[in-house]
Amino acid sequence: MPATEDPNTPPPAEGGTLIQPTEVPDEALLEAEASSRVGRRRPSGGGRDAKRAARARAMITSEPFITRRQHPYEVLDEEGLELIERNSDFILKEIGIEFRGDPEVLDLWRDAGADVQGERVRFETGMCRQLIHATAPKEFVQHARNPERSVTIGGPNTVFVPAYGPPFVRDLDRGRRYATLEDFQNFVKLAYASPWLHHSGGTVCEPVDVPVPKRHLDMVLAHMTLTDKAFMGSVTAPSRAEDTLAMARLAYGDAFVDSQCVLISLINANSPLVFDETMLGALKVYARAGQACVISPFILAGAMSPVMSAGTLAQLYAEAQAGMALTQILRPGAPVVFGTFASSISMQSGAPTFGTPEPALVLFGAAQLARRLGVPFRSGGGLCGSKIPDAQAAYEAANTLNATLMAGVNFALHAAGWLEGGLVMSYEKFVMDADQLGILQTLAHGINLSADGQALSAIQEVGPGGHFLGCAHTQAHFETAFYRSPIADNNSFEQWAADGEKDAAARANTLWKRTLADYQPPALDEGINEALGEYVAQRKRELPDHDH
Repeated sequence: MPATEDPNTPPPAEGGTLIQPTEVPDEALLEAEASSRVGRRRPSGGGRDAKRAARARAMITSEPFITRRQHPYEVLDEEGLELIERNSDFILKEIGIEFRGDPEVLDLWRDAGADVQGERVRFETGMCRQLIHATAPKEFVQHARNPERSVTIGGPNTVFVPAYGPPFVRDLDRGRRYATLEDFQNFVKLAYASPWLHHSGGTVCEPVDVPVPKRHLDMVLAHMTLTDKAFMGSVTAPSRAEDTLAMARLAYGDAFVDSQCVLISLINANSPLVFDETMLGALKVYARAGQACVISPFILAGAMSPVMSAGTLAQLYAEAQAGMALTQILRPGAPVVFGTFASSISMQSGAPTFGTPEPALVLFGAAQLARRLGVPFRSGGGLCGSKIPDAQAAYEAANTLNATLMAGVNFALHAAGWLEGGLVMSYEKFVMDADQLGILQTLAHGINLSADGQALSAIQEVGPGGHFLGCAHTQAHFETAFYRSPIADNNSFEQWAADGEKDAAARANTLWKRTLADYQPPALDEGINEALGEYVAQRKRELPDHDH
């Protein structure tokens, strides 16, 4: 699908071609503090709310990323993995991948020994895997502006990242509308304030009030000034990738950017079996600079891949291998992530569907293939097809998020805010999803098997027929023992009614507003801030308002 600057056109590939236990920092408490005020109606509730806020502050831990303690869930045995691998080799050798609009890439493949006929490239069995195995890192660090927020991508680690690419936003007050730069900045602030989101993301929504050739500058500037978490680079044109790199050099320094990964960027394959000129151009910029690329086939099974999970896996594995191998030709050792966005379509209407079992099976299988290949894996998220943050949105997002964690996904894009099949970024669903990420983070920590976790002293103290509410062990842990949601209402019916009979979306509406009201930007060197502002102003003067 071609790139477009029409805000009415949905993104063809996730927006790719336009379309923490430590001491808790103050910003990590904003959601908890806000939750204590949700539904407050009477002064007499102040003491209760204050106690709730104190308990919430105690239970929140801010971690730069999750390190999972469980083994990933696997759906394929060795025979199944070998079968998918053989079928992928068949696709790469007999059918091939098209690299459109980029003669340099074709020359690189020809020099590497591939069979190049026109724009179609075919690969000898195992060629791509050998290139990846030889130099691609199994895991890597993406450095944030604040070193305490740097993330390790790969291995047993999971990084939760906001949704990417929606041209629309929605909230309970103003409904569905085109996204603006203010909306974009708001979501960057919300991601910064949440302890459950480890990354600022990329195009968290498309600010359509800014001209297409210039909007990447405002988006990157927001990521670099409104948060100190790691973020994603622009990929909608090679020149925009170059701008992202130039701005990163202003913030991190030339030497650091030359030797370390500070950017990660989404490179979509145009499935089936095509990489286009736009994606190849951005891939070349970032890979040559030693910055991370997420090579992600964009799959809607039944339209862009076969309806069967095994066929889809073979196709997306072939596409991902070709893109990942190209990064290693450009710069051996450049960090790369095997990504996939896999969903299905309704065979009755053709509309995308989410939270269904078949894409989960593809996700689990692709995660196994990534571990077999020895590279980090991206997939999953809080996906749904619902138009509002309702029960459908919750069920479909939970189905995908649980599979994301259980599969061992390393870089979980679209983890918060996704609505209406990715067309909409929802304020309410953003904080509702973030709450679910907190639950998953607690789950990922596993069972505490320390002496304190075994709690034998508590059992000994209480003995037969007693209760544990007043024992010393419970008193020591009652504030932190269980995850406490800032969204869910677990009060009595009478208290819920007295507080306004609010549903989860209404409580989330109060929460995101309070979070934004309490937002405080992270520290930033004034010289860096000025340099970034000057760079953006200069480039805006140079760039036209419309692509030609």
